[in-house]
Amino acid sequence: MHCSLPSPGGVGGYFEKKGLHLGKLSPQMGITIRTFIALIVLSIASYPHWKTVAHAGTKALTYMIIGGGVVAGSVGMLCFYMAIKGAPLSKVMPIAFTSPLFGALMGILLGGETVTIKNIIGMLMTVGGIIILTIG
Repeated sequence: MHCSLPSPGGVGGYFEKKGLHLGKLSPQMGITIRTFIALIVLSIASYPHWKTVAHAGTKALTYMIIGGGVVAGSVGMLCFYMAIKGAPLSKVMPIAFTSPLFGALMGILLGGETVTIKNIIGMLMTVGGIIILTIG
């Protein structure tokens, strides 16, 4: 399934911050609730593709577990929840959604992707926007 809509993360961040504060929940509990609900929804959405896991191979699954499960899914989300609990969304969200910048850098540095002027301008604009939104 491919979604070509903008990421709903910014909207979700608002509701997540409100829920943490209204419920006096810890960031750890917030990410646990989010992950539990996501597991249910994604299990249903991915059901037709479950059989592909057996054929994916150890290396592919290791990349998914480390990158998606540990780095992005656990550590990254825990840091995000701690940030939204303690800081204004207007400061947290621009920094939190720098993932396209880091994804592009990883693709170039580790994935052998070609550096284009378009990539460079986009990355500079991302960094510039973050600086503008977070200073002061």
